[in-house]
Amino acid sequence: MFPGASSSNGRPSTSSWSRVTGRDQVRFFLAGRDQTVDDVERRDENQRRQRALVLGAIPPPWRRATVDRDDLDRFLFEPDDIVVALGQDGLVANVAKYLNGQPVIGLNPEPDRHPGVLVRHAPAAAGDLIRDLVRGTASLQARTMVEATVDDGQRLLALNDVFVGHVSHQSARYEIRLGDRRERQSSSGVVISTGTGATGWAASLHRQRDSPLVLPGPEDRRLAFFVREPWPSPASATELTEGLLDAGALLKIRCENPDHGVIFGDGIEADRILLDWGQQVVIAPAADTLSLVG
Repeated sequence: MFPGASSSNGRPSTSSWSRVTGRDQVRFFLAGRDQTVDDVERRDENQRRQRALVLGAIPPPWRRATVDRDDLDRFLFEPDDIVVALGQDGLVANVAKYLNGQPVIGLNPEPDRHPGVLVRHAPAAAGDLIRDLVRGTASLQARTMVEATVDDGQRLLALNDVFVGHVSHQSARYEIRLGDRRERQSSSGVVISTGTGATGWAASLHRQRDSPLVLPGPEDRRLAFFVREPWPSPASATELTEGLLDAGALLKIRCENPDHGVIFGDGIEADRILLDWGQQVVIAPAADTLSLVG
């Protein structure tokens, strides 16, 4: 049993502040900037209260473990685990790549702040949802994930999207290929999105481009891709800049950056794969799916 815990949008908890500087010093520091610690304290207290509520809903005989977001890559999930993610939507995306079919219950402790695309339930519902899973009556969604495979065998999974580009904020240079179409490009990188990610980064790119593409749904076995800010030049084209990857279609990108390309998923740049010049990455719908409790 894994009740996930998230930070408050990257802000330190009140207890952390107290240990480091003292609460009065924090108040004084913020007061000089016309800010208060009250909102952070309220949110911290709410998170603690909701976490206690969820832990109390776990049947007492069950084994349990609490894992912070930063420790997910070092945690060993068991095949029969039920995963409970308490936090913002991104927490579900963060844990998805480390699972192999285990059901995930997303709980939203702050519905006034988080849209609830993936954390779809109130913490108070945790007990009922766990019982439904045990009885086999829970509604489950098999959400499509995206997989990027490098020609040296490295592999990256993501629930929302994969980014392929330059290791820094410079222009990425690469050859992109979809079926019989291929071209060399210079751009700010390529975003390949699932139907779940179609409500996030891909949605922004779709609106910005006024794209006619119909974005996939969460369980569709299709992906959408967008090239960011493609630059036309004698050596780079701008024709193959968006599209859909239907079942069986592969998007291939060959790195032409002399100082490294990069791949990362779901916005987690720390968990990345570096590409050398000439290396190729293939992007397709993953065989793995996220089993999300509806």
